[in-house]
Amino acid sequence: MQLAIVLCWYALFFFSSPFLAVYFEEPLYKDLIRVSTLVFLIKPFLMMRNTWLTREMAFKERSLIGLITGFITGICSVYMAWLGMGVWSLTLAGLIGALSSCFMLALITPLKLDLSADFATMRKHSGYGIKITAIDILGYISRESKSLIISKMAGPALLGLFNKGESLSRMPNQIIMPASMQPLFRAMGMVQDDLDKTKYLYYRAITLVSVFTTPCYIGLWWVAEPFIGTVYGSNWLGAAEPLRIMVIAGLFYNVLYPSGRLLGAQNKLVQEILVNLVRLVIVCAACYIGLHWGINGVAWGILASYIFTTIALYYLVSRTIHTKLNELLRALAPSLILNTILFIFLAIVHLLLKFSHYDSPLIYLLIMSFAGSSLYAILFLFLPIDALKTESSRWRQLLAARLFPRGQVKL
Repeated sequence: MQLAIVLCWYALFFFSSPFLAVYFEEPLYKDLIRVSTLVFLIKPFLMMRNTWLTREMAFKERSLIGLITGFITGICSVYMAWLGMGVWSLTLAGLIGALSSCFMLALITPLKLDLSADFATMRKHSGYGIKITAIDILGYISRESKSLIISKMAGPALLGLFNKGESLSRMPNQIIMPASMQPLFRAMGMVQDDLDKTKYLYYRAITLVSVFTTPCYIGLWWVAEPFIGTVYGSNWLGAAEPLRIMVIAGLFYNVLYPSGRLLGAQNKLVQEILVNLVRLVIVCAACYIGLHWGINGVAWGILASYIFTTIALYYLVSRTIHTKLNELLRALAPSLILNTILFIFLAIVHLLLKFSHYDSPLIYLLIMSFAGSSLYAILFLFLPIDALKTESSRWRQLLAARLFPRGQVKL
């Protein structure tokens, strides 16, 4: 069934690629789309084995394969770019990465995949699966519609700046969220009939994810310009302000993603589809209208779409597990306490270092990063917050074991 679906998608892109090339006034897109979408044909073999690892809670293996795949993809893309292959270096490296991941998954999973036209099984699972697919497709369209509208109305230069700012703003989410949301969904699925346990898992996930990701967003907000200027060069400084705007959306990811996992575990996907349809409209309108104020206007509009989606999904969650807003505030309280202190501290450091913000951006970046991360680590490990006692104690024990492997020192 998955092969049939991806074959249909590949055929759609294969035959529409000449028209897309004409629309974007770039003949290269015809072959580029046909080659890049070959990854669709590999997806079923990746998805089946990844799903098996998720069911078995084998997230260590999934993470390891993801790291190796990322390393292979990065090395190949950089090498091919060095050879002068241009945009093809990204396209072909993506295919190599997908094939490498498929090979490694085949080695560590006991699944022997074969074709099977079992229509009874298809009917049993397709009702739920098609809803998941619809949400994924809407998410994909929402992401790509931004590129479509910005590139057509403002050109590739502004699109590049916006994409750079948005991608950097999502780094904490991309690093931390997958590792936490996959086991959360599995755990919620196992206790889906016990709403009290589901509620506990939901709010506990929000507490921990917000504690670990929010300081990254706070830090990026302060160092956006020197970070981009130092790492990517002065030509990319236009991405700094969209980055500062979009990191605000990171504060809403901490509620948005756990809410989506809970609704999925409770099979409340039709409502989530409707929310994503409205979000798609908001995203398109935000890009079209926001461009009157440049990419900063687009960034504010995209931020509004995340705020709407978070509020709407939390409303659906509150109706599902019978919870109230004060419980959400309690779950977010540890992060709010820690990160308020962090924000004020970095503001003071910023004022003291303002002379080096433009004159010595690298020094400013290093001092802000070291000072902020050091303070936050101390606050997290030793500030007496009830909701974090277990987690901070676990990290203190891990730290003591690393620092004093033969001793009996306790932190």
